[in-house]
Amino acid sequence: MVILVLNCGSSSIKYQVIDMSDASSELLAKGIVERIGLSEGDLIHKPVGKQPFELRQPIPDHTTGIELVMQALTDSEHGVIASLDEVKAVGHRVAHGGEFFPASALVDEDVKEKIRSLCQIAPLHNPASLEGIHAIEKVLPGVPQVTVFDTSFHQTIPAVNYLFALPYAYYEKYRVRKYGFHGTSHKYVARVGAELAGLDLADSKIITCHIGNGGSVTAVLNGKSYDTSMGFSPLDGLVMGTRCGSVDASAITFIGAKEGMSYAELDTMMNKKSGVMGLTNLSSDMRDIDRAYDEGNERAILARDMYYGRIKKFIGEYAAEMGGVDLIVFTGGVGENSAEMRESVCSNMEFLGLTFDAEANKGARGVDKILSAADSKVKVAVVSTNEELVIATDTYNLVK
Repeated sequence: MVILVLNCGSSSIKYQVIDMSDASSELLAKGIVERIGLSEGDLIHKPVGKQPFELRQPIPDHTTGIELVMQALTDSEHGVIASLDEVKAVGHRVAHGGEFFPASALVDEDVKEKIRSLCQIAPLHNPASLEGIHAIEKVLPGVPQVTVFDTSFHQTIPAVNYLFALPYAYYEKYRVRKYGFHGTSHKYVARVGAELAGLDLADSKIITCHIGNGGSVTAVLNGKSYDTSMGFSPLDGLVMGTRCGSVDASAITFIGAKEGMSYAELDTMMNKKSGVMGLTNLSSDMRDIDRAYDEGNERAILARDMYYGRIKKFIGEYAAEMGGVDLIVFTGGVGENSAEMRESVCSNMEFLGLTFDAEANKGARGVDKILSAADSKVKVAVVSTNEELVIATDTYNLVK
């Protein structure tokens, strides 16, 4: 079954085409549409076994972008399918499912309305997902669609971990609580990491660290999410590229009062002007921070130490919550590629029973690999995340 996987952002569409069966999966093509709605848009299409194809032209909306993707997929030179009739289902990554969706769901009017109702708490992501769903209805009418939610994996978190110590009325009225994000990635790497370490996922204590420009850490107890660092929104938890992570709320109200800032301005400050960007005034990209760190830039050194240190704090917190840890998994753009980050986070952890293998860590880039010593009680692994495969698998199972 050929499945199109879509990840629609506010001005972009990431996609993969995967041929699924009960026993295997085969990637046929992947690509990205960027700069939707701007004067000049881009399509980069990468078919497996063929030369990449690039197109630059105005792309006014998501429907136009998806139409261009369809043309690329069926093109005689760089296409991977003979006709659109071969696409039997479409799977969508959706950021926020609230409390409605503990699992993936076939799209119908009720599902679309629930996604729409959550736009007020996911204003950057859910509207784009709805755009993608509506675009597919126009371009591939009648083809079944499935929504896979970043929040679904975290719906197993107990109330003691997802509630805030605020007046309970705000949970009852507005469902203000921890939702968590990156769930599709945490679910995938916990399973793959357990296999790599020889653990029974259903009887294990795993801490997964999805570290990128945005990042989160999750306690996975017996295969289920038990706690996670992101909260009501993706702002909470780790120090990130432009997000501040955990902070005393009174510091924010104090700054707002002193600076005469509105709620919207404070939200922008915390989400887009903080993190390592706010600390350094250099960049939100950790590769730039690494270069400045090596050059001795004091604020880059401070920012990177805070970035690494917050990850370590959450590992310690979740090990305490679960009564120990069997495996720590690193994934995401920084998690998969920064040997320095992994070594820093895993250093001085012998008290947990963790002995890190620095030599194994040095060459670990783009591979799934154990990074702990053979006699380490706590295993450490790096796993390349594959959220698209999870989306394709859920789509295949629901449509089949």
